[in-house]
Amino acid sequence: MAAVGVLAAGAVACGDAGGLEGAGSTPTATSPAKLWPDLTPASSPAWNYDNGESEVMKGITAPGGDIRKVDPVAVVKAEIAQHPDEYAGSKAQYRETVRRMAYCGGKPADDRCPLLKAYYRDVTGDGHADLTLGFRLLPGNQTAVRVYTVEGGRVVQVMSNDDAVSGVELAGHSVIIHAPSDLADYEYRFQWTWDPEQRVMLLTHDEMLHNGRRERQSTPSVSPSASP
Repeated sequence: MAAVGVLAAGAVACGDAGGLEGAGSTPTATSPAKLWPDLTPASSPAWNYDNGESEVMKGITAPGGDIRKVDPVAVVKAEIAQHPDEYAGSKAQYRETVRRMAYCGGKPADDRCPLLKAYYRDVTGDGHADLTLGFRLLPGNQTAVRVYTVEGGRVVQVMSNDDAVSGVELAGHSVIIHAPSDLADYEYRFQWTWDPEQRVMLLTHDEMLHNGRRERQSTPSVSPSASP
């Protein structure tokens, strides 16, 4: 009997140490509530996000279909020539960019050149490298981010975005652009992804995220209590 009592006590102890405990009531799942079902759907977008547009860079070809053999300086100058009102015409916003392009292409690199380092990576998924470029839009604090691919030997711009950029990433078939926000400790995150049907990069994600830069408040350490 004493042995049985010991075994029973041991079973209770094991149940206390490793048994399941209730977590309390769980919230009831709710489905999305559709608002204003009688509202007439909009037939056209309210804002122009520069989605779904591609542009052939006139006079720029890729020997053997290899975009690595294309001069990035020539690509930017081709864009400037194709958009004179924006860069060099009467309504030009970025005259300083045009002026400083004269400092690009030399060795060693000149700090006055607005063109940033070129990156080569297969963004379109065709097995060939594409070209991702960035250059400063001056005057101002904006940066132009561009992606180019090769179609039939021609260099085609498949993404164009101008913003106050704080960081850029390449991930798979996407270009992720980080931009500062007026709200402290937050940033905007834009993700452009290659669409094989449209054959351009589309803005697939647009969100505001906490950037994690807020300093954590230091918590005073708790003195260890004496063992019982």
